[in-house]
Amino acid sequence: MSIEYGTLLIVTLMVALMVIGLPLAFVTAFTAGVFGFILFGTESFFLIVSRIFTLMNNYALISVPLFVLMGCILERSGLVEGMFKSLHLLVGRIPGGLAVATIVASTIMAAMVGVIGAEIVTLGLVCLPAMLRRGYDKRLVSGVICAGGSLGTMIPPSVVLIVYGLVAQVSIGKLFMAAIGPGLLLAGLYAAYTVFICWRRPELAPLPDARESAAPLSQRLAEMRQLIAPALLIAFVMTCFYTGIATPTEVGALGTLGALVILAVNGQFTFANLRHSVVQTGRTVAMVTWIFFGASALVGIYTLAGGTDFLRGEILDLGFSPLGTLLMMMGILIVLGCFIDWIGIALLTMPIFVPIIKSLGYDPVWFGILFCMNMQLSYLSPPFGPAAFYLKGVAPPEVSLSDIFAGVWPFILLQLVALGMVIALPEIAMWLPAHTQ
Repeated sequence: MSIEYGTLLIVTLMVALMVIGLPLAFVTAFTAGVFGFILFGTESFFLIVSRIFTLMNNYALISVPLFVLMGCILERSGLVEGMFKSLHLLVGRIPGGLAVATIVASTIMAAMVGVIGAEIVTLGLVCLPAMLRRGYDKRLVSGVICAGGSLGTMIPPSVVLIVYGLVAQVSIGKLFMAAIGPGLLLAGLYAAYTVFICWRRPELAPLPDARESAAPLSQRLAEMRQLIAPALLIAFVMTCFYTGIATPTEVGALGTLGALVILAVNGQFTFANLRHSVVQTGRTVAMVTWIFFGASALVGIYTLAGGTDFLRGEILDLGFSPLGTLLMMMGILIVLGCFIDWIGIALLTMPIFVPIIKSLGYDPVWFGILFCMNMQLSYLSPPFGPAAFYLKGVAPPEVSLSDIFAGVWPFILLQLVALGMVIALPEIAMWLPAHTQ
């Protein structure tokens, strides 16, 4: 079988299996088995086992469950409630103050948790009722929570960045440094848009009542103590990363230890909370691992058949300029993000895209940031849009799924604006890595 027909077979089989509802991990594994058997017979199964075994022995992969566990523990610690209350007193009097407080809280939470589902569910339980009680527009608050909660894709320690670093074989530390600028850019755009739209249309976000606005300065400062613990944990984790005193795996272990300390200090160190954190971590990591196995097997078989070289040549032979090729890749990632989980996209496309990016003279670290920005976009993009479904699971009945999707559209446009800015001005991402070497 020629590689052209083999590629067509793979795409057709994968689409057919996903249409009937088979999980992506098993779609890729089954496709790898069928394609490998057709090309190489039963010997292909030895290659699949070898690929999986090699992946399991990757030491850096241990950082994934550690950071997920850290996030799950912090989710149970009660930090979000305290942060939200503190930030409300700080910025509550500006237009859309509660929504801005939610964006700031989600940015801080992203730097601690990094698990998008946990962030959005927690923000939905804590921030959504508070804003709805004060008369905030349900579409606005839905968009704020979904967009803010998805910042965990960009802001370190992001599991998406870790996976990209493993697949693309680039420094995870440099990726973390490069992600800070674009992550803060996105948070700033969200906050600026929220303030502007609430200033232009005050009915979307009523100002706080006189009692809340009259809170004395001493009370506001006292409430700021709720921000000390998250600030210390973030500073500790980031310092370990950027000074190079610990590897990503070691930082994940230290961060988990810090999360346990915060859990105990907040009086939430119970067996039920620990069990919930471990079970949630197990479910998340099991899903990620199975997708890793299936996609790794498929990429291994396809590469051995000459598929990656074939696709690389086809893309380069299109005759696009380097920028045109980059934009085409961005378009492919955006479309895939509407239908496929980010892990599958990373494992299936990055072995093809990253060598092309290098041959065009682009920095793979910078391209990794563009990839992560695309994957953040995928959390909001219908029909897949998992952020909307996470929020709907904890939202009151009056907030419909259509309300949530209607609320995220302005933030999708803001993400596209930020993506364009980082493409046009790579220094937004690359300034910090360049000045910390």
